[in-house]
Amino acid sequence: MSKSARQSKAQTEMRAWRILRLALAGILAGAMATFPLIATAETPDAALAKLVEDARAEAAVPGACAAPHLDRLVRIFCESRLRTGIREYYPLFGTREGEARSGYDVDVGRAVAKHLGVEPVFTRVNAASRIPLLAEDRIDLAIATMGHNTQRDGQVRFIRPHYYQSETAVVGPRALAVKGWPDVASRTICVTIGNGSNAQIVSHNVRLMLFDEAGVLPDRLKDETCTLAAQDDSFFAYYFTDPGFAKNFEQKFGFAQVPWGMAVARTGSDRLARALDLTSQIFHRDGTFLGIARANRVGTGFLERQQAVWNRPECNTDTGGTNPACVLPALDADLQPTPFAGRATAVEDWIEARTGVDFSLPMFKTMPAWSLFKDGILNSLILVAGALVATLLFAMVLGALQSSRSFVLRWPARAGTIVLQSSPVVLTLVIAAAVAQAIFPYSSAVAIGAAIVALGLMNGSNAGQAIAEAMHTLRTERGSAQGAGGIPTTELFGRAVSRSATQIVSFLINAAKGTPIASFIGAPELLSALTDITSFASGRATTYTLLLVFYVAVVVVVVWLCGKLRSWLEHRQVAA
Repeated sequence: MSKSARQSKAQTEMRAWRILRLALAGILAGAMATFPLIATAETPDAALAKLVEDARAEAAVPGACAAPHLDRLVRIFCESRLRTGIREYYPLFGTREGEARSGYDVDVGRAVAKHLGVEPVFTRVNAASRIPLLAEDRIDLAIATMGHNTQRDGQVRFIRPHYYQSETAVVGPRALAVKGWPDVASRTICVTIGNGSNAQIVSHNVRLMLFDEAGVLPDRLKDETCTLAAQDDSFFAYYFTDPGFAKNFEQKFGFAQVPWGMAVARTGSDRLARALDLTSQIFHRDGTFLGIARANRVGTGFLERQQAVWNRPECNTDTGGTNPACVLPALDADLQPTPFAGRATAVEDWIEARTGVDFSLPMFKTMPAWSLFKDGILNSLILVAGALVATLLFAMVLGALQSSRSFVLRWPARAGTIVLQSSPVVLTLVIAAAVAQAIFPYSSAVAIGAAIVALGLMNGSNAGQAIAEAMHTLRTERGSAQGAGGIPTTELFGRAVSRSATQIVSFLINAAKGTPIASFIGAPELLSALTDITSFASGRATTYTLLLVFYVAVVVVVVWLCGKLRSWLEHRQVAA
């Protein structure tokens, strides 16, 4: 081999060795970077034990438990109790008979407290109160059938992994032909306040009838107060075990599959949330959740799948709760924003910065809420105008009939007036709605029409009686006055109306003020609309304050108009 060939071969071998050394160095560097991670990786059990030990040590320091703004996990060990919000009227998950509590959520609460080494102290919550009670620091933890959606992420801190999963079921009579959203448009569905699926229901042009507790829904279906009801399928599962209920009712369709999360307050609960995250991992991995579900006859499909997930090596670590491959995402419940949502938020922030008041304008921030708000205002104005016209009309008719010299006309009118004056306004409203719905298919227009008739009758009967009394007085005066015998009846009636102007105006104002009661029969006026909005959005105090401002403004306008009417009637009387 020539000298040049040998040199070329040597250079080639040197380059090969250089490449090999670089490759080995890269492998070694990668191994060195990996091994420390493996070495320092912890099981959820070890991470939880350290977290609990540190918190207990802090609680044992003299005077630590009296410190202001105490970390919630430390406080739990200071007090040796875990204040847990539990539902008491949700079969299989949370029920109470006397002092005895039972259900899946109750047993989960006991298991969590036992795992932390403290006593559980239960507080009753419902769908509307569970988040406020956390924010007000009246409970440490909510285990209350609460679905984890993106809307609620801004209100509470959810524990992950989730401890159960369900979807919302729409249930109704078997004879009712309902298979999907198109079949329920313009209908009313009974729901609970605070149910996360309410926003989606409203977005399909459905009215809501609201209840505080889910446990009343089956009874309201049975007594036909509700035609349809929407609630978690896990809730209705218990009632479908009753042959009588299953014979008459069925699930029409389901929607919004959502994982359930235990939850803590967003502020001051970071370490508590971390401890509960790790506890939840351990409970899934070891089958604790699964065993509790079986003991309470709760469906176990979701929990069986979760047990397999949390036994996987990449999930069974102290960082498994932040691994997207292990935890489930929240249900995307974000609603379409309005074009002026940003400005509404800016107003909220400006007011809070200057006054410290947590001001909220949910009706201006999402399209479903804005649509409800606009329709509510329009329907309220229609209702007020209709009630005023109906009151005047019934006042004139009943006043004329009660003033008639004919016994056949006068006494039935007086008897009807006495019945109306003696009946509670709600009862009159319900009867009017029942008669209207017996004649016409239910709709928002029918409910508003029934409310207008009921309010017109109630107030018009009183105003009509005032007109009849004025007519009687004028006839008495005419009988004793010289030359009064030739006054026509129509002119006399006009004078009676003028003389009773003050009473008529009072009952017109009363009719305007009474229009919010129409929400009782499902009329979609502003009170009903805002109630629907607050069923899926925060800011209840601000929302109802705006409602008060609206009705005060409406009544002020009505008072002004009625003042003009009274002046005209009184002027007419003077002129006559």
